[in-house]
Amino acid sequence: MDRGKPGSKMHILSDANGLPLLVGVSAGNVHDSEGLKPMVAGHQTRHDPHRGRHFKPQRLHADKAYDQADLRRWLRGKRIGVRIARKGVEPSERLGRRRWVIERTMSWLSGYRRLSPRYERDPRNYLGFLGLAAALCCYKRLVRLTT
Repeated sequence: MDRGKPGSKMHILSDANGLPLLVGVSAGNVHDSEGLKPMVAGHQTRHDPHRGRHFKPQRLHADKAYDQADLRRWLRGKRIGVRIARKGVEPSERLGRRRWVIERTMSWLSGYRRLSPRYERDPRNYLGFLGLAAALCCYKRLVRLTT
């Protein structure tokens, strides 16, 4: 936690391919782990009407900032597999095999000029532009896959 850090942080929940599923904004001086519960709770599961079952996240990959016992228990209670690097135990290189996907997604979103320096004072406006950038990333991926 950076106590005096101004600005804001982007929280992104993505799928295994890096498509942003859910975006959020928090203050720059808030710890990263505070944004995990609202992001996972806000994620809507898909329902397959033909088979009558819900599709929910199976695994969550995160870095060492999310290594807290209460977060691990909360995710296990939701039956989501946890793959969070432990502080002081696991090296960062092993988790990097999957972590590059979210780093690439953050790079895609930071490439939009309106987002990288934050021009908006109101967090709702910034969140709106962040959601629009996420939708554009999904649209570009869809166009690339269909052509």
